[in-house]
Amino acid sequence: MKRRGRHFAALLASLTLFGASACGQQAIASEEIASAPAAQLRAGETAGLKKAVFAGGCFWGVEGVFSHVKGVTSAVSGYHGGAQADADYRNVSAGGTGHAEAVRVTYDPSVVRYDELLRIFFSVVADPTLKNRQGPDVGTQYRAALIPLGAEQRKVASAYLAQMKKSGVWQAPIVTRIERYSGFYPAEAYHQDFMAKNPTHAYIRRWDAPKVREFARLYPDQYQKAFKRG
Repeated sequence: MKRRGRHFAALLASLTLFGASACGQQAIASEEIASAPAAQLRAGETAGLKKAVFAGGCFWGVEGVFSHVKGVTSAVSGYHGGAQADADYRNVSAGGTGHAEAVRVTYDPSVVRYDELLRIFFSVVADPTLKNRQGPDVGTQYRAALIPLGAEQRKVASAYLAQMKKSGVWQAPIVTRIERYSGFYPAEAYHQDFMAKNPTHAYIRRWDAPKVREFARLYPDQYQKAFKRG
């Protein structure tokens, strides 16, 4: 009990840097790791780098996991939806702007396909059964959502969500939705590469580093040890 109390106190102290509404404002049960199924519909993507946007709770962990995926050339934390004028951390964290914390991933489909990114996302990044919360973070700004960029991604994302609902992997209903792309606004510089810059941060140690470890365990062929910055 003492040990848990010390950890919780350290977590709260570390979050004061970002204010009461920052990632990790509440402490709830641990996230579950799922072995998401391989997609039945493979993405048929043309040659050349592609981009996709994922919202899955605090963007530190989403960016952190995708930055370790082979074939990902860039992972940028930012805000999806809402108005550009409100797309800053203080406003978005208040929960009333309509934005979601999100990550724009640039990837090489000859190395990792979009459907494989979906599988990684739902295995170790986001719990698709949670509405407007992920991990310790609660609010619409922490919703899990897929934001396809183009018809092929939308088709694959729709098929994969339908497959997930029938898979039996998750006991609770799948509530993650597909959102129409409505603008991506990069977050402030101190949020970029946050896990790589702050490996000892209490939130990173508690919530995000375990996601990377589980990704390496579940998908060793797609994991790269080096953190891809940018």
